[in-house]
Amino acid sequence: MDTFPTPEHGRIRRVPKRAHYDEPTVHAILDAAYIAHVGFSMDERPFVIPMLHGRVGNTLYLHASTKSRIYTTLSDGPPVCVTVTLLDGIVLARSAFHHSMNYRSVVAHGACRPLDTGEREQALYAFTDKLIPGRWDECRPVLPKEIDVTGVLAFDIATAAAKIRTGGPVDDEADYALPIWAGVVPLSTAFGAPIPDENRQADVPVPPSVEALYKP
Repeated sequence: MDTFPTPEHGRIRRVPKRAHYDEPTVHAILDAAYIAHVGFSMDERPFVIPMLHGRVGNTLYLHASTKSRIYTTLSDGPPVCVTVTLLDGIVLARSAFHHSMNYRSVVAHGACRPLDTGEREQALYAFTDKLIPGRWDECRPVLPKEIDVTGVLAFDIATAAAKIRTGGPVDDEADYALPIWAGVVPLSTAFGAPIPDENRQADVPVPPSVEALYKP
């Protein structure tokens, strides 16, 4: 199984038993997250920007605009940190001190590079297919002018670490006898019923890609 390098800046030190450096675990978390937070320095200030992303291998495509500051800044290849977090549950212990969360997270380091026109179309497909699998083929073909104004950055992952917490609370031994409820309240993201666009909306049925998302 392939694993990412673990230099000092990319190693998990706090509760290291929750660390995972293998590519399948990191990829699965990145693919499940809809938003990536991209951290970098610009004009001697730190910035963290939420961005849409799509993954192909060990490359994350980040969606921007060719006229945005983040696109021009990251195109020069400065160090970049990308993080995603999935919250799976609230962990309630018998003491407030031991309350926690069940989560899956990834912190990745690397640099970005701009794409040419051909690569950008591939990246747009990756974005669309990630949000709604199968949607790309249901849409009209993308126009050259749309590709030209879409600033796609390729973030090549140099190092990455996943951190995962699962299970129930871990209380002090003396607290287990207390008459206080403890356990986990699960959290999940669910799709609601589709709402059709009222602007010139013809009598068009809900497409298969959307039907696959919403399962009442």
